[in-house]
Amino acid sequence: MTDTHCPYCALQCAMRLTVASPTTAQPRQFPTNRGGMCQKGWTSPEVLTVSDRLTTPLIRDSEGNLQPASWDVALDLIASKITGIQAEHGRDAVAVFGGGGLTNEKAYQLGKFARIALRTANIDYNGRFCMSSAAAAANRSLGLDRGLSFPVTDLDDAAMVVLVGSNPSETMPPFVAHLNGARESGGLVVLDPRRSATAELTGPVAPDGVSSTGGMHIQPLPGTDLAVLLGIAHVVVMEGLLDTEYVAQRTQGFDELAASLASWWPERVAQVAGVPAPQIRQVARQLAHASPHRGGRGAFIITGRGLEQSRQGTDGVTAAINLALLLGLVGRQGSGFGTLTGQGNGQGGREHGQKADQLPGYRMITDPAARSHVAAVWGVHPDDLPGKGKPAVELLNSLGQPGGPRALLVHGSNVVVSAPHATQVQDRLKALDLLVVCDVVPSETAMLADVVLPVLQWAEEEGTMTSLEGRVLRRRKNCDAPGDARSELWVWQQLAGRLNAPGVWSVDAGEVFDELARASAGGKADYSGLSHARLDEHEAATGGADGSGLYWPVPSPAHPGTPRPFADAFPTVSGRAALVPVQHVGPSDALSPDFPVYLVTGRVLQHYQSGAQTRRVEVLHRAVPEVFVEMHPLLADVYGIDEGDDVHLTTRRSTARATVRITNNIRHDTVFMPFHWPGLGAVNRLTTAVTDPISGMPEFKVAAVHLAGGQPTGLTGDTTSTTPSLASEQTTSEVLP
Repeated sequence: MTDTHCPYCALQCAMRLTVASPTTAQPRQFPTNRGGMCQKGWTSPEVLTVSDRLTTPLIRDSEGNLQPASWDVALDLIASKITGIQAEHGRDAVAVFGGGGLTNEKAYQLGKFARIALRTANIDYNGRFCMSSAAAAANRSLGLDRGLSFPVTDLDDAAMVVLVGSNPSETMPPFVAHLNGARESGGLVVLDPRRSATAELTGPVAPDGVSSTGGMHIQPLPGTDLAVLLGIAHVVVMEGLLDTEYVAQRTQGFDELAASLASWWPERVAQVAGVPAPQIRQVARQLAHASPHRGGRGAFIITGRGLEQSRQGTDGVTAAINLALLLGLVGRQGSGFGTLTGQGNGQGGREHGQKADQLPGYRMITDPAARSHVAAVWGVHPDDLPGKGKPAVELLNSLGQPGGPRALLVHGSNVVVSAPHATQVQDRLKALDLLVVCDVVPSETAMLADVVLPVLQWAEEEGTMTSLEGRVLRRRKNCDAPGDARSELWVWQQLAGRLNAPGVWSVDAGEVFDELARASAGGKADYSGLSHARLDEHEAATGGADGSGLYWPVPSPAHPGTPRPFADAFPTVSGRAALVPVQHVGPSDALSPDFPVYLVTGRVLQHYQSGAQTRRVEVLHRAVPEVFVEMHPLLADVYGIDEGDDVHLTTRRSTARATVRITNNIRHDTVFMPFHWPGLGAVNRLTTAVTDPISGMPEFKVAAVHLAGGQPTGLTGDTTSTTPSLASEQTTSEVLP
């Protein structure tokens, strides 16, 4: 048996794998999952042996088909193409796109490979689509980005938990057990345009029409969560509900914030967001009652992608932080602010160099001291390190354009399905001179590649992951990979050698982690006191049930870790948190007579991210075999649509197709589609590439759509295919209204 952690979300449920074939998984006791696991975790070993697992390198031939090749031939071709492209177009003509599911070791080595083997500034990753707004807001207000600045178990005894734009009942089900204390107190508040599975936990609506037996579901107009948060904060300030001592001693900027909140009285918010003013007042008063300064049992404010994936995502999270600071929640045990990291290593993946503007340890690439420190670890001169690159959406949109990258290396991401305005992204990939994709299955992005490299999966390699709590955990090898699949650490070593790159390129994950630890020393995300050996020893000493993994920062081998980094001070110049005034501006995609309905996007329980893995697991595919669109009965009546009909959704960018599900659990002016499917069922054909000006986060969550039945002229493709042929490319034709 092998003790490890689930390959999917950042909750990182502890599991035990059988060594015998076929591998099976069982949950084990751990603070985040407490012996539970969702369907995705239970079935995760099935992806190890899917029938179309990539096992040999593939190169596209002159007729456009992907054909098997040896590793030497594939790597020689890649190195030759990179060398030629950079000789003609410059270093930045080669770009790298990473993923939030890569281990810490691979995330670190990928950033190093981009900067000293390729010497390109153009590296970013799909975490830009996940946590960038929350990260930007936390850094701006609190001085540190860690998804949860407290252990998950701190939630257990809270009197109140406010979830803004998050549906953990489907995205990370074992997390829901930590909300029971708030539910029993009638203190679970969920902001979501849908009556999601998590919103259902608030219970039936009480006779007053405002609260519910377990709390409250607030159902705002899509894209107006920020306005609701401003309204709640307005009541806290105007009714004197704030923690005045905490605000005076631990924050700065209160006068400016109070002035900015003055115009957001509940009745105005009701007009903007469609939320009853009494709900706003009740939440504010209930939060104050639950807060420590009023003798309450504790309160938490937690955000998710519904708030963050917006052109005002950074300001939205900032509003949530402001509210938590006004109530004196942040840094107090039993209370706090946090954001639910999505991808398995969404936290660690953004700390060690995959982001366009960062170096290991969460250092900024524009900081001369950071450049000198990391360059010394890598054995290069600081001047040899490139500068800040393009964030993900800008990077993808520049591919194949004049002055943009001519080659792209993709690791751990399926951008054809997961990126906004996906039809445009597909066009940009096709415009490249070289597309190389490392993957475990023939994803939709891999099927467009010139070279596909088969790499290892989670149970086939050693490494570490960092959970949503900032806890660094060991991932352990359980089985060998099939065929000729290789570690990406080996791929980068081989390419670095062919490119005559400086530095050491170990293929041993433990050695790579030791180098990561040295590179992170002194940074915000300091892992210098950690090693594989220390993590293994700590887990053995604690039995793994309640103490495996250590919370960063861990600045020395004797340091016990930092579960609550804001307990005594904030890592800002002043030691205080910043109260930052923000304003609501609303979604970029405005409703109009041609596009009169709001579209919101999200996930379902059975599938994960782009679905490349979970769509290949039979039990998960059978449960939700195709994309669907939810709509209210009143909206369905307006359009003459029935349950099970196919409907076409058109935005200012493209058209998609989905099967209708009619439900009362959504606003009558809004429809919902999950984003796990490719082809004509890809909802990200519809989403806008408009981004948050601070974080670079695209506005995934809200779009304006037109609904119609039938087959629009010029729309081609197949929504039923989940496993494209290796010998052909998927083609889609964009429809513009």
